[in-house]
Amino acid sequence: MFFAEIEKIAAIPARPFEFYTAEILWNDPHISKHMLALHLEENTELASRKKSFIERSVAWMASLFPVGPSFRIADFGCGPGLYTTLFAERGACVTGIDFSERSIGYARETALSKGLDIDYRLGNYLFLEGLPENSFDLVTMIYCDFCALSPEQRKILLRRFFSLLTSGGAVILDVFSMKAFEERREDMEWGYRLMNGFWSPEPYYGFRNTVVYREERVVLDKYDIVEERRVFQVYNWLQYFDKKDLRREFESENFVIEAFYGDVEGSPEDAGASQIAVIARKK
Repeated sequence: MFFAEIEKIAAIPARPFEFYTAEILWNDPHISKHMLALHLEENTELASRKKSFIERSVAWMASLFPVGPSFRIADFGCGPGLYTTLFAERGACVTGIDFSERSIGYARETALSKGLDIDYRLGNYLFLEGLPENSFDLVTMIYCDFCALSPEQRKILLRRFFSLLTSGGAVILDVFSMKAFEERREDMEWGYRLMNGFWSPEPYYGFRNTVVYREERVVLDKYDIVEERRVFQVYNWLQYFDKKDLRREFESENFVIEAFYGDVEGSPEDAGASQIAVIARKK
């Protein structure tokens, strides 16, 4: 019996993106509380970029686009509103979409406290209904959220972007590069209350199994959390890209990539950088 359970913990999916557990990560009452805390930690980059980077990033985007009154922005995966708040403070008409009820709640409270009129939508941005088509001048998706999606999900998402954007509207997003992929290694760790109690308020043992799918250029961090009365898994997938990959995916959905950057702060392209930022425009 015990051997069979260990085998389940050691088992890895046969193919990338075989399992999808975003609901647990973002909406479990305990885990989502810790995720929000990580988002709000201004001097680390465990869930969001540092506050100083975000401020420079918004300033850079505002130098490229007329981010101000009547300019309409949709931020996919907006989290607790770190970007949407700054866009709105510049006068833009902003919509934020996120899967996490806790993060959206925090974002709404922040907007209310600052007197900002930001339209926050709670739901899975792949399928959320009610967003007006042909209505946004810019769509943003920051902190490599694009990498967490399967090829099929990315196709759905790009089609959503296309339908939501005005004629000539643009997308800004970032992804992890092949340089970052080359630095990933397979390994495993386990321990009592792995990650200092991040996964549960109950006593538990946690197991992390990192798997590299070389051919597909995907990395999985699989977490098995073993409590006294339950066992659950969380699958964190990351796709890694080069510029050729990005051109192929965007161009297949009627976008033209206008520029590549080293990050969403506007740093120049760098073959040694861990990220690639993209500006793509709707044809």
